[in-house]
Amino acid sequence: MTKLKLNLACLDYDRVRPLMDGRVQAHGIDLNILPMRPRETFPRMLERQEFEASELSLASYTILKGKDDKRFVSIPVALSKLFRHSCIYVREGSGIKSPADLKGKRVGTTQYGSTAVVFMKGLMQDEYGVRPEDMHWFMGGLEAAVQNPLLPLKLPDKIKLEFLKTGVTLEDMMEKGELDALFSIYLPPSFLRGEKHIKRLFPEYKKAEQAYYKKTKIFPIMHTVVLRRDIHEANPWAARNLFAAFQTAKDLAIDGLYDTDALHLTLPFLLDHIEENWRTFGEDFWAYGYDANKATLEAVGRWVFDQGLSPRIVKPEEIFDLSMDGSGDLEPVVRRSAIPKV
Repeated sequence: MTKLKLNLACLDYDRVRPLMDGRVQAHGIDLNILPMRPRETFPRMLERQEFEASELSLASYTILKGKDDKRFVSIPVALSKLFRHSCIYVREGSGIKSPADLKGKRVGTTQYGSTAVVFMKGLMQDEYGVRPEDMHWFMGGLEAAVQNPLLPLKLPDKIKLEFLKTGVTLEDMMEKGELDALFSIYLPPSFLRGEKHIKRLFPEYKKAEQAYYKKTKIFPIMHTVVLRRDIHEANPWAARNLFAAFQTAKDLAIDGLYDTDALHLTLPFLLDHIEENWRTFGEDFWAYGYDANKATLEAVGRWVFDQGLSPRIVKPEEIFDLSMDGSGDLEPVVRRSAIPKV
């Protein structure tokens, strides 16, 4: 039987590496993984559908669903998860002492519709009553040129968004006092340099994130995996087999965290965090599938509408196929020895 050849573009994550090196294979699929950073993958997939499968921004996929754009089919894999409390910065002297103080303020961001910023805006709305229309938005580069939106923006009039002019950067505006806050996907260089004019809105962000998860059960998913629809319709079995393979690869990566016979460089620093993750999230702290991520999917589907990015609320089952939870029709081929947890 001839295998289906698929090129898949994604970052070289530890939970994907067993698929890259052949320890895990998907039945019926000859998978060629092209390692590349999301900032390169996303535009190439969204604009030209360049790959048969790829990592993709969860918000972008949800927005496309809301617009009834059927170019892609998602596999319920959460390649990237990250709380974003630590990514909200405020300028010293802006008068922002608490999240509620963001009302009426000037806020910069590199991508209004990115998944990270969608989650930051959703956090502000649900937990602190600060809606997107309560802030004046400025979109541009941190230190370089203005970035184009991943998807075209057609925002309602209530959303105030300005694009930075050539030669103007968010970092400069923060330093000059022309911005009050920054919702940043990346660590601002000025913050890394320890400059006094910029600080985090949540100094103890880890405690804030733990409290947020305990209350909401939302563990923000940044990136998922999609198949082009033409590939999916011609090979309807492929999505389930890929999902099973991604699940096994992730489980294998997690197994490696407990291999204390041969310490990895980072393991001595990770053991406490692993135990803490268990206490917070349960044993499957990096869960794939629909059921474990339903609260997160419900939130992002609602927020893309509230933030003017989608013409309607997108239901969780439209984002991740609940039928893929549990065992697949075909198990992935796995070449490994079981590594016992310690």
